[in-house]
Amino acid sequence: MSFNSFGRVFRFTTWGESHGPALGAVVDGCPPGLTLSEADIQPFLDRRRPGQSRFTTQRQEPDQVRILSGVFEGRTTGTPIALHIDNVDQRSKDYSEVAKAYRPGHADYAYDQKYGFRDYRGGGRSSARETAARVAAGAVARRVIPEVTITAWVEAIGGDAIDYAKFDAAEIGNNPFFCPDPDAAQRWEALVDAARKDGSSLGAVVACEATGVPAGWGAPLYAKLDSELAAACMSINAVKGFEIGDGFAAATLRGEENADAMRPRSDGGVDFLANHAGGIAGGIATGQPVRMRVAFKPTSSILIPVETVTRDGEASEIRTKGRHDPCVGIRGVPVVEAMVALVLADQKLLHRAQVG
Repeated sequence: MSFNSFGRVFRFTTWGESHGPALGAVVDGCPPGLTLSEADIQPFLDRRRPGQSRFTTQRQEPDQVRILSGVFEGRTTGTPIALHIDNVDQRSKDYSEVAKAYRPGHADYAYDQKYGFRDYRGGGRSSARETAARVAAGAVARRVIPEVTITAWVEAIGGDAIDYAKFDAAEIGNNPFFCPDPDAAQRWEALVDAARKDGSSLGAVVACEATGVPAGWGAPLYAKLDSELAAACMSINAVKGFEIGDGFAAATLRGEENADAMRPRSDGGVDFLANHAGGIAGGIATGQPVRMRVAFKPTSSILIPVETVTRDGEASEIRTKGRHDPCVGIRGVPVVEAMVALVLADQKLLHRAQVG
């Protein structure tokens, strides 16, 4: 059995490999009548596209999306939406050594143990290249949830974090790091350059906030909004950690410190005095901003020699040639946003199905 699909009502399936002719997604369950064109999807793919700065992989992919089905006269029909993205800049010869030995930290060994066969060209389905299809599907999901605004940014690279006192959302699109702190962005230039020149890589933390999520989305127990977000983000290549709200820091607080105190409003609503829970209680949205943090490990494909074993079980050493991100978390920002959009679109339709 293979799992390449995600979602319940709003559901998407990705297909394709890093070095195959193309990749893409099929989005099913999208409501009919929504306006949708390639122009609505392309800007999100452009944000994730490789080769835009020296701080990402130099693979040159235009990532031009084509809608093959599910849209007629500019509107969704309610039938499956097929999205297609060509691969045009593969260099499979870079992976000749990977065919013989496993890259430590990558999925090579695990895939071989499961299937007895693997696509060593860039890692096949385990490559971050697959996330282009998620970003395309996420752009469709955003059409389902126009009331929600999703913004992600890089919070830290290599352990060097932004200063939230200097947070400026307008800066996120003004530098190659999706960084809201211009001083941190300047520091990161030297940090990532040094890792790249050493043939190494760095990890990163991506933070994300979704505002406008109505109170009530989500469900108790087995379809909790926070557990769905965790599953979605943990499915992203290179992600090794996920937090909602204060996350692990909540374990250091006393009960009265962690409580999100409430007071009534004159219009009958509720004001929250804090948001330690990240906008979710009991698996259901409270109406506050939904906040999360996602940890990306350093890119496993590096030029520094690392001990490994061959497919024949012999001791060896490997240096991974080719074009790789010195910090994969940078381009993880639009991917995190896409996965959050896909979960929220699904949860909106689930909520509508249950309570009308």
